[in-house]
Amino acid sequence: MASIEKLAPELDRLVSPDAEIEQLGSGYGSDNGPGEGPLWWKEGGYLLFSDVGNSKRYKWAPGDAAPAVFRDPTDNANGLTRDPQGRLLACEHGTRRVTRLESDGSTTTVANRYHGRRLNRPNDVVVKSDGSIYFTDPAILGVESELDFNGVYRVSADLDTIHCLIRDFALPNGLCFSPDEKTLYINDSRRRHIRAFDLDPSTGLLFLHTERVFCQMSGDAPGAPDGMKCDMEGNVYCTGPGGLWIISPEGKHLGTILTGAATNLNWGGDDWKTLYYTTRATMGRIQMNTTGVPVPRGQV
Repeated sequence: MASIEKLAPELDRLVSPDAEIEQLGSGYGSDNGPGEGPLWWKEGGYLLFSDVGNSKRYKWAPGDAAPAVFRDPTDNANGLTRDPQGRLLACEHGTRRVTRLESDGSTTTVANRYHGRRLNRPNDVVVKSDGSIYFTDPAILGVESELDFNGVYRVSADLDTIHCLIRDFALPNGLCFSPDEKTLYINDSRRRHIRAFDLDPSTGLLFLHTERVFCQMSGDAPGAPDGMKCDMEGNVYCTGPGGLWIISPEGKHLGTILTGAATNLNWGGDDWKTLYYTTRATMGRIQMNTTGVPVPRGQV
């Protein structure tokens, strides 16, 4: 069975037509949450990822027979990233907060309330090169919420201020910056599209008048917009119907890596040309021809 669905000739430059999907682990997730949040740790040459439902973090390195439990419990952590200092940030469903793991092993709360009200359930997080932190906070059906909206937030690098950037998403989920950090992409799992916003370079807030639907991600195959990343050329990679959608900087759907219903993805490997992904129950990878945006930004 083919691993790649090609929709435009430009795709061949980004991924070989005969590239193969390699499943590296399985058996993750539960009714309370899937496999999620892959994050490459270049200094150690390994991948971390979340098992949200079972409140575990797994670690896998090339040569390992299978991923091994790295942390248990994790307060049902979902999305993971790193800041410019290399510290780990996590969106915790269990505590309904965003946390940062310090170098001494202590945990700092980045955000857990907005105007005194508890956040819904932080889901995914990215960090700008200036250290400011952006995250999505969708409400979860069946869970009581103190907020009457599903917000997307920015926390200043010093953690002193939190701004709600926008609050009209049905279910904000994945988010990522363009390589030049001039654009913030945010997807909406319920409306099945990606929206794009220009950023104010002086404040890091959104120029709301620049809002546009970047890509509509409808389809009959299982899967919805969730995890999302960019490569260094500005192409957007997002989970969607059938697998991992590859979208040009102009919003054109170039093709799909046919993983089945995926939950998240991230770049890794020594050259940042390996695309790792999670589904509800599995973790895998595929080799690409293009280079992803490193995490932390600027790392080579």
